[in-house]
Amino acid sequence: MNKKNIPLMTILLALFALVGFNGIENHDYPAPKNTPVFTKVVYQGNDQVYKDYPLEADEFYNPILQGCYPDPAITRKGDDYYLVCSSFAMFPGVPIFHSKDLVNWTQIGHVLDRVSQLDVHDTGISQGVYAPGITYNPNNDTFYMITTAFAGGAGNIVVKTKDPKAGWSDPYHLKFNGIDPSLFFDDDGKAYVVHNDAPDEGKELYSGHRVIKIWEYDVEKDQVISGTDKIIVDGGVDLADKPIWIEAPHIYKKDGKYYLMCAEGGTGGWHSEVIFISDSPTGPFVPAPSNPILTQRYFPKERENKVDWAGHADLVLGPDDKYYGVFLAVRPNEENRVNTGRETFILPVDWSGTFPVFENGLIPMEPKLKMPEGVENKMGQEGFFPNGNFTYTENFSSEKLDYRWIGLRGPREAFMKQTKKGLEITPFDTHIEELKPTSTLFYRQQHDSFSFTTTLEYQPKSETDLAGVTAFQNEGSNYVFGVTKKGDDYFLVLEKNARPNRRGGTVSEIIASEKVDLKAPIHLQIKANGDKYEFAYSADGTEFTTVGGVVSGDILSTDVAGGFTGALLGLYATKANDIVPQ
Repeated sequence: MNKKNIPLMTILLALFALVGFNGIENHDYPAPKNTPVFTKVVYQGNDQVYKDYPLEADEFYNPILQGCYPDPAITRKGDDYYLVCSSFAMFPGVPIFHSKDLVNWTQIGHVLDRVSQLDVHDTGISQGVYAPGITYNPNNDTFYMITTAFAGGAGNIVVKTKDPKAGWSDPYHLKFNGIDPSLFFDDDGKAYVVHNDAPDEGKELYSGHRVIKIWEYDVEKDQVISGTDKIIVDGGVDLADKPIWIEAPHIYKKDGKYYLMCAEGGTGGWHSEVIFISDSPTGPFVPAPSNPILTQRYFPKERENKVDWAGHADLVLGPDDKYYGVFLAVRPNEENRVNTGRETFILPVDWSGTFPVFENGLIPMEPKLKMPEGVENKMGQEGFFPNGNFTYTENFSSEKLDYRWIGLRGPREAFMKQTKKGLEITPFDTHIEELKPTSTLFYRQQHDSFSFTTTLEYQPKSETDLAGVTAFQNEGSNYVFGVTKKGDDYFLVLEKNARPNRRGGTVSEIIASEKVDLKAPIHLQIKANGDKYEFAYSADGTEFTTVGGVVSGDILSTDVAGGFTGALLGLYATKANDIVPQ
């Protein structure tokens, strides 16, 4: 996935906040409308690793994109670098970032930001769009984004633009199966698509056996050329070793040779990056004798500040004429959970010999890197994306909502509204467990230890009304913490939704409920310290009361919940509430 905001709250609401701090009664507080209004969000990250490893002047932190920003791909035009990531059923889709130096990144939007480009309205969160590839074609001065859309019958698609900051075309639907496509434009003007696919029918040798195919691509028609498909890698580096899930291929040309780089080993603990060489873009491709060129799979499980699952990479020539590789990896918490999801990392690449090798990519990775010469670290400043420990405050007062805020299965604009009071969320007749668009505005969890605090103005009218916050891994694995009504009373409820196994139905458990006074805005908070999560509320925004005690974050990790996303923190409202306070 990722991913500006909404008009200023009124002076009156600011006064309410001050009144709450000073303990003065709100005699003139007007009764809120039934539409929930969120007036402020503060996200604060507090990971120990960043305290233990403070930055020197010439250093920056890795990952460069914290939270669920997996499957990165990168391209360059002149001094401009563009990076995209997977977004699955999040909407808008395929977050796109821009940089001049590979250190400081600005999110400039999303590639698939219209329903005409992306139809995920009835799709599980880990479906949708996978593994985008972005490539600049100097032959026609055009950028291409190619991806697989597991929704709406789209299949493999490509969109294009002359300027990534100005929006992208509607999709061209490509006539081939398989996943993880990328484009390669040769010096002679010819173009090719490479992708992961199943072996020819009847030739699958074992579970996880896949192949890499190549097609010639017609740039005028934006379509593969029928009959040109060819298998260029069967199984992986060595078929005798039964390698699994050769995927995410990219072709590069250097010194007259063609290089094919792929992920191998699946996206979990055996993940790696491997490289092949050929005299032709259509092969035959010969594996390097020193594969893999990137992996974290060989090291002790309990190592400090562990980075794992490294792979799914892409290469680019940096501003210092040195190669760099972006790739996904995870940073598990103390219970080996991956609640922050698969994140985007970067490493310098040594390509002084025949084959590229990720520098320090074959030893346990460190949390920080040396910056390219002449680069200043501005992350978190001047509009650049933050990393390390940081505080992000959203007052919903800007003209446009920040790109970090996303919807699920449909546009955010369908349920949110800019008002002088704050962000209104009009509740849908769907709840968090349904495979339909939900009226939820999400922010990615970016730290193991964090707090996510919001202010809510709301008085539900009935038992089917609820608004609050959610910690969300998928439609069957999440926590809901919000206010609803029972009889004449208002209640704050905490519900856990989980699947005993990934194929079974969701089991809902009300962990706690508590009667509350909603005459004034209520402050809701999600906080975590590794695998330990707490949900709390406050009347004044200072003293918080935990509801339901400490709960496990296990269901917010893919190793328990399945799927491919990291945990999301959401502002949630529904008219289909089925949580009954105890």
